[in-house]
Amino acid sequence: MLLMPEAEWQALREAELTQLCEEGRDPEAVQALFAESADAQVEGERLWTESIALPYREDWRYEEPSTWERIVAVRPEKPPTLPVNESQLPDRILGAWLGRCAGCMLGKPVEGAGRAVVRALAETAGAYPLRDYLPPLTPPEGLNFAPPDSPLLRGNIRRAERDDDTDYPVVNLLIWERQGPEFTPEHVAEGWLGYLPYHQVYTAERAAYRNLVCGMKPPDSALLFNPYREWIGAQIRADLWGYLTPGQPERAAEFAWRDACISHTRNGIYGEMFFAALIAACLATRDLGEALEAALCVIPARSRFAEMVADCLAWYALDGDWERTCDRVEEKYGHYHPVHTLNNAALVLIALLHAKQDFSAAVGLAVQGGWDTDCNGATAGSVWGALHGAEAIPRHWTEPLNDTLVSAVFGRSENSIRALAEETLAARLS
Repeated sequence: MLLMPEAEWQALREAELTQLCEEGRDPEAVQALFAESADAQVEGERLWTESIALPYREDWRYEEPSTWERIVAVRPEKPPTLPVNESQLPDRILGAWLGRCAGCMLGKPVEGAGRAVVRALAETAGAYPLRDYLPPLTPPEGLNFAPPDSPLLRGNIRRAERDDDTDYPVVNLLIWERQGPEFTPEHVAEGWLGYLPYHQVYTAERAAYRNLVCGMKPPDSALLFNPYREWIGAQIRADLWGYLTPGQPERAAEFAWRDACISHTRNGIYGEMFFAALIAACLATRDLGEALEAALCVIPARSRFAEMVADCLAWYALDGDWERTCDRVEEKYGHYHPVHTLNNAALVLIALLHAKQDFSAAVGLAVQGGWDTDCNGATAGSVWGALHGAEAIPRHWTEPLNDTLVSAVFGRSENSIRALAEETLAARLS
């Protein structure tokens, strides 16, 4: 039994109704289950336990398993292993860490804002399109923005401030160093409970954390009272698994699955697997297209995530500019929650595609799209940094960080970004 204020309980029920319909359950069966389930919280667990058996819509055309064995069975082909230039790895792993930190810092001041709001704020400061950190500004009437002395704004930045998007690569590195490549989902769960404060994890991670404290084990910890199981939380945990497996997208994806299944299902899992594989491939090639092909091999061919990637590639080929492609993303995927995996992953992909060799454009476009801006800026920066290296990132992004990342991870509150990259390089899978 989960006790909480009635308003929060009702919001949780409504979010679960939405999730069940989005994952293809028959709407009439969903409504019938909700009608049978009493509002009283003491009856609430039945809503989650019985929803697993609900039938799918007759016209549901997707196949979206959550177990590793079934995912492997329905992926399009075995991912390739790519040859790695060992001499380039130090710069490229450092580039991935720096890119993640810089992209996250760019997105933090406008986290949760829609595309139009991000544009309005940036234009007010004469900073649109975004190609640098947001400066202090007086926002248009009705729009909120960080105060002028915020450490997230240009001129005030002295380090990469704490964020869950940068906490997870740190905590995953510690888990890896303790357990090695034989780590299990249970080891990751133990790492969360030991290293991360409860109030510094959110949505699906908080639901899973609560379930773990109550004695549940993965993958069951991803299910109960967790309507956020296809949201972006697992996707932002992908990077370290890619950093540790240069040229080995399949290993990266399998490590990511072990992490993701604690808190996510279906496309929530695929987001982490895909970006872990993409980063692993990017560390072994300079060709984004080649890396994307490798990453697509790790996820189910008939999933909504695979369809979204195909959409982004097709739209990029058709469109002459990012704005039009972003319109298309909003038209097809804008109905999902602003913290969902599918719509935010699409923004990252179209940013990387349209930016090409330009780091500032990659993180700028990812943030300009709105929704989960710090997550998207961080992921775009990480992928780009892995592909091109630290030396290719303009200094106006890296110098303000002063080689410092703050985290909420127990025992690692202040970190040298360069030292983290060196630690990662030393720990990587050979």
